[in-house]
Amino acid sequence: MGLFNWKKNKAKKAEKEKEIEKDNLINDDINEQENVDIEEQQQLEQENISNEEHQSIEQEDISNEEQSLQDVNTDVIEEQVIEEDTNMEDQNDTPEEEKGKNKKGFFGKLVKGLTKTRNNILGSVDQVLNSFTKIDEDFYEELEEALIIADLGVNTAIKIMEDLKSKVKEQKIKDTAQVRELLMEELKQLMKNDGDIYDFTEKKSVVLVIGVNGVGKTTTIGKLAHQYKDNGKKVILAAADTFRAAAIDQLAEWSNRAGVELISQQENSDPGAVVFDAVQAAKARNSDILICDTAGRLHNKKNLMEELRKIFKIINREYSEAHKEVLLVLDSTTGQNALQQAKQFKDIADITGIVLTKLDGTAKGGIAIAIQTELNIPVKYIGVGEGIDDLQKFDSDDFVNALFDQ
Repeated sequence: MGLFNWKKNKAKKAEKEKEIEKDNLINDDINEQENVDIEEQQQLEQENISNEEHQSIEQEDISNEEQSLQDVNTDVIEEQVIEEDTNMEDQNDTPEEEKGKNKKGFFGKLVKGLTKTRNNILGSVDQVLNSFTKIDEDFYEELEEALIIADLGVNTAIKIMEDLKSKVKEQKIKDTAQVRELLMEELKQLMKNDGDIYDFTEKKSVVLVIGVNGVGKTTTIGKLAHQYKDNGKKVILAAADTFRAAAIDQLAEWSNRAGVELISQQENSDPGAVVFDAVQAAKARNSDILICDTAGRLHNKKNLMEELRKIFKIINREYSEAHKEVLLVLDSTTGQNALQQAKQFKDIADITGIVLTKLDGTAKGGIAIAIQTELNIPVKYIGVGEGIDDLQKFDSDDFVNALFDQ
């Protein structure tokens, strides 16, 4: 027991020192609110890590002690979040979520990830459909209210109802049950993307990733880099978010995991200088895609917006021949607030696509419909999990089918 306690204490001490050096590495999906009690958060993380160390050390032979201690940190970073998330889901699966387990691939994850959104939207919609035996103005008003409550927003709900009324009249539909199919088709048409929106991945491109802190920018960049590299592209990352503590370290960890090059400077250095260096590296190394991280704090402050304009100017001046892609990352759990963020960023940036994260943890997935309808900006990628492959291209048919579980 004395040797066991010594080993456990040594592992705890090693992890505690490592945690101080790499605070919350690659966990950019966790909201970085300034009022969070940092000491309480670190204590909780330390307790989780200590439990994993305890299990690992008991199973290791004493002669392999040093090797097991070296492996602890890697295991924590790459497996802890996924394992804990899986355990939590298994313990709290509802019958609705069980349906997703029986489907394969990303669509299965999408069905399961949209469970809360599906319950929110369809619960209200189906209640209206089942409460009326005829289609009249009262029916339309109740259905419109149900869509608004489901975070589609007033403008989007009004547009959907206008088109729905027109089709019901045109097709002479009398049964409220048939309205459900019409609603599905309407949503698919509203969210359908052009076939060429991903053509930038086949060109020399600079992908600028913007958004407020805490929405998952760094994680999104890492997953995109992994995806592009797997498709045979030469990718370079630029750590131009130089103001947020640990941002550079987080992106460095993702660059290692994806196996791509990172261009960075010291913390608080000029973001424009980082982008300039990255552009020169991309041209010199003949890379296919350069992905630039950017600062995201205080999106409503002029100084940050001016910094983004400066970065755009450098890219246009130094790499005019490259295609420019601007992806805005939004946290779907924030609902209508995400729509307001998109409107503000649209004022200073020519946004070419939206990345919606955390769809697996929200009942507000209807915001995807509102954003695409009101701002006419395509949703290009969606995230429904913590895994490196859980960020995928958006498909309106799959999204609506998963939403209605068809």
